[in-house]
Amino acid sequence: MRILVVTAHPDDVDFGSGGSVATWTGEGHDVVYCLVTDGQAGGFDNSVSRDEMTAIRRREQTEAGAVLGVTELHFLGFPDGAVVADLNLRREISAVIRMVKPDRVVTQSPERRYDRIYASHPDHLATGEATLCAVYPDARNEFAFPELLSERNLAPHAAPEIWLMGGPNPNTFVDTTDVFDQRMEALLCHKSQHRDVTGLPERMRSWGNQIASMGGLPAGRIAEAYLAIDTA
Repeated sequence: MRILVVTAHPDDVDFGSGGSVATWTGEGHDVVYCLVTDGQAGGFDNSVSRDEMTAIRRREQTEAGAVLGVTELHFLGFPDGAVVADLNLRREISAVIRMVKPDRVVTQSPERRYDRIYASHPDHLATGEATLCAVYPDARNEFAFPELLSERNLAPHAAPEIWLMGGPNPNTFVDTTDVFDQRMEALLCHKSQHRDVTGLPERMRSWGNQIASMGGLPAGRIAEAYLAIDTA
């Protein structure tokens, strides 16, 4: 299986789906990342220029991907903090879908959550909405963005399913207990985003335990949750 993960910022995939990615690559699946922004508005050191932060975050995400078995990354370069689900973004995500030809697309939920507002960053919501539109109908329709075919030679591709992370009403749970340490190693590659990592592993473990319990897994297990949608 070929899986494309589309997120707004570097480190989003490692927070939301790092364990799933490690599980999938461990099972022999091919996972590819698409990063909408370079995360240049992230970090906390104002002595670092935004151009420097762009380079840092691309490097950190590349290193984190390698930890989880991901070596193909597409950076779209949209401005961090200003992502909108417009036709430009839909076209560029559609282009990546046509290049990668995934069997599954994983992205962020476009639905705002008021119980966990930090999961609903506006860039996350816009990325999720644009990716949904790219999966259906844009990437599969030869008459949508015809320049993708005429100028880039990217034939239409229909991804048969999309999994939404971080949203309400999940219906699919991935047990990530056995890859928790690997997932944490990837997450800690994002050094520019962590003021203090003390307590982070325990917070992530506790969060994963709660998700596993919600999914009906045995006590002590760790999981990640998705709303899986048939788009065939």
